[in-house]
Amino acid sequence: MNFLQSLAQQFTGKPIDWDELEEALIRADLGVPMTMRIIKTLQEREAWALLGIGDVIKAVRDEIARILSPRPTPIHRGNSKPTVILIVGVNGTGKTTSTAKLAHYLRTASNCRESVSAPNAFGVHRSALQQDRPQVMLAAADTFRAAAIEQLDVWAKRLGVEMIRGQYGADPAALCYDAYQSASKNKIDFLLCDTAGRQHTKTNLMAELQKVKRTLGKLDSDAPHETLLVVDATTGGNALNQTREFHSALALTGLIVTKLDGSGKGGIVVAIQDELGIPTRFVGTGEKIDDFAPFNRDTYSDNLL
Repeated sequence: MNFLQSLAQQFTGKPIDWDELEEALIRADLGVPMTMRIIKTLQEREAWALLGIGDVIKAVRDEIARILSPRPTPIHRGNSKPTVILIVGVNGTGKTTSTAKLAHYLRTASNCRESVSAPNAFGVHRSALQQDRPQVMLAAADTFRAAAIEQLDVWAKRLGVEMIRGQYGADPAALCYDAYQSASKNKIDFLLCDTAGRQHTKTNLMAELQKVKRTLGKLDSDAPHETLLVVDATTGGNALNQTREFHSALALTGLIVTKLDGSGKGGIVVAIQDELGIPTRFVGTGEKIDDFAPFNRDTYSDNLL
């Protein structure tokens, strides 16, 4: 049941119960601060006793529009090749698959239909993409999880992109160093580093990620140019906790949100942006390689409401 259906079932044909509304908004993972603002906005209206479900939906939509950017945030490009994107996240969020999907999206960006004068979601003009299709390299820096290297290798072969790999238990920072050197030598446009899935409460593993970031920074003071956290929309408040911890350790630049399928739990996107100011950059909505796209506020709002 999505968010709108849930609200309609609770409030259609009867006065709004503020406690029930608060519970419904929090259950949709919109976050306590946003929930309180919406309720306050509604309660400050004249004749609030006559409010209907449409008024609630409008208040939620207006608050979403206030918090989320109307346009996708472009990928920050490096001054020299490659642009490095560090992909992080806990186990089970779809991190390795999301890395492959992002690689595919970058590779096929020339098929987007932006006007020649406007840059696409990666800050690259369509005309430039048509002339020179972006080259992508993968770094299998998840040397911790069994079969992670093989999983990414399968994707790399399907996509027709090069992958740098090492042995299980190898130093991820050293592997990313080698991958950057190779990508730079071969004029690769994008280097995507898939790191080990880990619980955000594991201090030693978070320190390992910080080492990867420091190592890349020695090669390019701006690298990684993007640090994207993969979160599962259905985990709700836990996704917010994960984001807090990863952001504290790594200074995240954005999210890749998986399972954002209108199930009613997608409000966490707004809560994270509201509290931490971290934008959702891409969304995954299915298992297929093409079930991946830049985040669009209006599409998201329509699906949620």
